[in-house]
Amino acid sequence: MDFQFSSEHEAVRDTVQRLCREELAPLLEEAEEQERFPRHVFQRWGELGLIGVRYPEESGGSGLDKISDCIVREELSYFSQAFATSWSAHSHLGIWPIWKIGTAQQKARFLEPAMRGEKISGFGLSEPDGGSNIRAMTTRAEKVDGGWTLRGAKLYITNAPFADFLLVAARTSPELTAAAISLFIVELPNAGFDIHKLKKEGIRASETGLIHIDDAFVPDDCLLGEVTGTYPVILECLSENRVGVAANALGMARAALDAARAYADERVVAGKRIGDYQAIAHRLADMSANIEAAKWLVYYGAWRVDQGTLDSATAAKVKLIATETAVQTSEQAIRILGGAGIMREYSVGRIHRDALVYVIGEGTSDIQRNLIARDMGFKP
Repeated sequence: MDFQFSSEHEAVRDTVQRLCREELAPLLEEAEEQERFPRHVFQRWGELGLIGVRYPEESGGSGLDKISDCIVREELSYFSQAFATSWSAHSHLGIWPIWKIGTAQQKARFLEPAMRGEKISGFGLSEPDGGSNIRAMTTRAEKVDGGWTLRGAKLYITNAPFADFLLVAARTSPELTAAAISLFIVELPNAGFDIHKLKKEGIRASETGLIHIDDAFVPDDCLLGEVTGTYPVILECLSENRVGVAANALGMARAALDAARAYADERVVAGKRIGDYQAIAHRLADMSANIEAAKWLVYYGAWRVDQGTLDSATAAKVKLIATETAVQTSEQAIRILGGAGIMREYSVGRIHRDALVYVIGEGTSDIQRNLIARDMGFKP
């Protein structure tokens, strides 16, 4: 067992930290206030090889591993979860299925330019009435001459307001079975896609959309893999991404702890640093211990991805612990800062709002508990 990051991993971490400090930091306040993502950042990520960090070189990636991918996520999220969310929706959800089962033509047309940040993607899965039940999907795809016609709606779709293409899940037959769900690559704009940008409390700099789909034509060559019944690919994509978003949560938790620790060191009450009061010191100690536990669970999950042995229950455990840790840590940080914790000049309020996203998105915490319980032999 080796609990050390390699020199290559540390080089990735250093690259992302320097990028955030020198190039992204000046963009953050305006992006948050205007709720508009600076899309030119995608091309910069592509130039640095950060979009394709976990993909093989022959696919246009950097040829590294899932641990490297999680390092990128952790450091981007330490800086801004909104930036990390837009990166994640593009670099994993929006292109992983294309890398996994796309045709050679689909990879050349969509995957390769997406790796370079020249085309921006997203993943259209969630629906207004479906909640966490993917099999209850109501968006339908009907076979027509030369392609398919899509009808339905998608909700909370990251990058949708400015994406160049979306992977969209739709039912290709009426049965409520896995074999009935397929993925389509939809180039935007599309006359049948009406996209409304949503205003949010958290991850404000990341743009999110509600999509109404009405008689949207998609040609045959944009059916992913040119096969129907790709539900297993969706599940595999989500399982791996749960490890990824756990790394996002780890970055947020670290940022909240560092902000609280700095405040506890600087703030003096009755001639004493507040961090020297036992109540504050114990909160900081718990935060530090919980983050350390979450850290190694996250990177164990990443190692399992690289070994090809990740299962859905392990992914669920990783996401559950890391995301709940981020929420708890950021709330404690607000409590430590007191009144300052809800002032925008401090980061902990933003971190807490952002952390709440991932106990809901990518499968709620209760969905993760269901997956874990089923693996234990129970049927919640």
